[in-house]
Amino acid sequence: MLKMAWNWTKAQLSTIKNQEGQGMVEYALIIAFIAIVVIVGLVFLGPVIRDMFLNIGGELQNATEATTAP
Repeated sequence: MLKMAWNWTKAQLSTIKNQEGQGMVEYALIIAFIAIVVIVGLVFLGPVIRDMFLNIGGELQNATEATTAP
């Protein structure tokens, strides 16, 4: 009877360990998916964002020159 209880306990612990490992793999897959989406988004939106910052910088430069001109 004691041996049967011990075997049942070992089986339950093994199941718990397998479920924890499965959860970690799922989290890793989600993080990898998010990283891929971010990288693809930056590749496509990178030039647009760069141009936007260049335009803002140009406007600031023009505004600075206009206020410092005699």
